[in-house]
Amino acid sequence: MSQQPPVIEIRNLHKAYGAHEVIKGVDIVANRGDVVSLIGSSGSGKSTILRCANLLEDSQQGEILFKGEPVDWKGTGLARVPANRAQVTRIRTNLSMVFQQFNLWAHMTILENVMEAPVTVQKRDPNEVKAKALMYLEKVGIGDKADAYPAQLSGGQQQRAAIARGLCMEPEALLFDEPTSALDPELEQEVVKVIKDLAQEGRTMLIVTHDMQMASDVSDHVVFLHQGLVEEEGHPSQLFGSPKSERLKQFLSSTRVT
Repeated sequence: MSQQPPVIEIRNLHKAYGAHEVIKGVDIVANRGDVVSLIGSSGSGKSTILRCANLLEDSQQGEILFKGEPVDWKGTGLARVPANRAQVTRIRTNLSMVFQQFNLWAHMTILENVMEAPVTVQKRDPNEVKAKALMYLEKVGIGDKADAYPAQLSGGQQQRAAIARGLCMEPEALLFDEPTSALDPELEQEVVKVIKDLAQEGRTMLIVTHDMQMASDVSDHVVFLHQGLVEEEGHPSQLFGSPKSERLKQFLSSTRVT
């Protein structure tokens, strides 16, 4: 059991859009080196939890802690917002988010995309960042695409560039929001391989995914969400091998995990 505080800890999280409550009291813990996958049907709240963890969305109740440090809030209910913008920036720069749609700057080369945030947000030395960026592009298998533009890359290559961009921030954890759902099956496997390699390195990751095989292969812990609540959670061998919840059994019957 980790003696350090979890990298990410969510306690009793509630999130609503107006009168519609989408997260109804969720607890999630990711210790250092843990890969935690969030699974569930569309609308179950998976991506919303990830966005709340990264403070891209404001939550109305509950605690979010980063390495044991709670987020400071002001206001209550729908008026609750983070109280300390410097804290938000610091936490976000330590939790790199990889989105479904890549979000690369079209007018910048792949190398410039990867270097942008470490240089402009973290104020790191451009020469040091360039060396790291080239290393991470090699790591994800597209070192030869450093001078290309996003439009010249396949979807799988663009997503791998987005992962390199996240890694170049030297984050405490990586947050993946459906990283393969915009890709066709062949390109999807390129990205899955990179995520598997990162998992084997002991990177802390929170992954929202529709890919049950990937969740089974890379996760230390899987959380199945249903209607804004944790319906069942545990080791992937338990969840995929002997699910207890009828809803999880029904969900898994529509997918295939070998």
